[in-house]
Amino acid sequence: MQIEQFLTLYRQGKRDFAHTDLNGANLSGANLRDIDLTGANLTGANLRWASLNNSKLTGACLRQADLHNATLTRANLDQAILTRAELSKVDLRFSSLSAADLNWAILQDADLTGANLRGAKLDRVNLERAKLNNVELESAELMEANLARSSSIEANFSGANLREACLEEANLRQANLVKANLTEANLNNVYLRGANLQEADLHRTILTNADLSESNFDRADLSRANLAGAYLLKVSLRNAYLVRADLQDVYLLQTDLTEANLRGASLNRADLSGAYLKDVILSEANLADVYLMKSHLVRTNLDGAELTGCCIEGWELEEVDLSKVKCNYIYTRFNYETKSKSDRYPVGRDFGPGEFANPNRENNAVIEVRFSQPPNWEVLVFTLTQVELECANVQLQVKSYLQSEGQYQLQLTANRFVNAKLLSERILSLYPEMGNRVTNNRETILKLLKINKQENLQVEPSPKPLPAPPDRRSRTYQQVISQIRAIVISQPPEEFVMSIERLLNFLQQEGISTREIQRKILIETIFKRAKKNEEFRKKLVLWEATAEEAERFSLVGEAIRASVTMLDAEVLRPESS
Repeated sequence: MQIEQFLTLYRQGKRDFAHTDLNGANLSGANLRDIDLTGANLTGANLRWASLNNSKLTGACLRQADLHNATLTRANLDQAILTRAELSKVDLRFSSLSAADLNWAILQDADLTGANLRGAKLDRVNLERAKLNNVELESAELMEANLARSSSIEANFSGANLREACLEEANLRQANLVKANLTEANLNNVYLRGANLQEADLHRTILTNADLSESNFDRADLSRANLAGAYLLKVSLRNAYLVRADLQDVYLLQTDLTEANLRGASLNRADLSGAYLKDVILSEANLADVYLMKSHLVRTNLDGAELTGCCIEGWELEEVDLSKVKCNYIYTRFNYETKSKSDRYPVGRDFGPGEFANPNRENNAVIEVRFSQPPNWEVLVFTLTQVELECANVQLQVKSYLQSEGQYQLQLTANRFVNAKLLSERILSLYPEMGNRVTNNRETILKLLKINKQENLQVEPSPKPLPAPPDRRSRTYQQVISQIRAIVISQPPEEFVMSIERLLNFLQQEGISTREIQRKILIETIFKRAKKNEEFRKKLVLWEATAEEAERFSLVGEAIRASVTMLDAEVLRPESS
């Protein structure tokens, strides 16, 4: 049909031009609203700046047609052929392009807001900076498509094929990408906040510096994906597959990683503060310098994982085996003013084999404070109170107090890992100052605590020494001592503790005091054997670290701990000139 005839008929009111042949027609700037061009041939046609609002182009052929800046709002282009068509800056708002062929088409800066492209073919299409808000792209083919810097807010890409597509700096806020194929796609600096990517395939996908906060990646495949520097605040990664993924410097704050697989993943310097890691596989993963503040690990598999330099302030562990973890040292606190980790543990050295695992089971640390004179307990109470106030969330408890060769050793336990050396130094430096403060304000303190002097307080006299045991009891006493010495000399600690405890209980039932045996004979025998036998000494130290609480604080346990303290003091004592 001739162009003039076509336009004349349109001006006269005709709208039905179904199957018309307009191959190569020049209709630039033409007003063709409400026209019916179903099945029409518009191959190579010039429709630049044309108005085709509410038009019907179902099944029409627009291969290589030029629709630059054309207006097609609410147009029907279902099953239309637009291969290699020029559609830059076209207005296709609320149009329908279901199952349309747009392979290699140019849609730069186009507006497809609310359009329906369900099942459309868009391989290698250029949608750079295009508006795709609320667009319907379910099951669409977008292989190697260019959607860089496009806006697809709340768009539906469920089941779409975006393999090797470029979505760099695209805005996909609250988009639906359930079961979408994004294998090897480029999503660098993409904005996916609140998006749904359940069961999506993101194998080898680039997500560097992407904002994925509050998005859903449940059961998604992110194996070998590159998420370095990405932001994943409150993301759900339940059952996600992240094997050998790159998560360096990633923010995973308050992320749910339940049953996720991160075997061999790289998480250097990642922030997992407040993250939930239940039944997570992190075997062989690199967690060096990771932030784990207030994170919750339940049955997390860390076999062969590297944790050196991680910060564990306030973390919680349930049924976690740390015996196969690689870790030289950790940080127990985070300085929120300087935004840096602090309180390296252990101080001035690295963990010995298996040392990292043992304190973790007890979730505490031991602080040793050595005084040159017996401590003033009143002053000490206020000193420890001051230290607890200075150290956030640290609670101290007295574990033991021993006097040995002019030294007075106080052992404290903390409710979490602390820098024991620095804490001990702080207590010793604060103690004299606190003594002056307590002395100068003692009357005021007593008055505030309502502690008054009692004039006629009756104090029970010290009990008189027990008379020497009778002959039978004396013989029994000597026999038991001989048995105890023989047991200590011949058996390891884990075996002789209960044996000796039963003998001491027997003496007590016979009314014979065991204090002398405990304080002198038992300690002396253990000390002498340990001094001569280095292997036995190591077993004593190991027993003290791993024994049950009841055993450690039994009569024999106290004797072992006293012997170990004496041995440590002897090692530290400088040799005489």
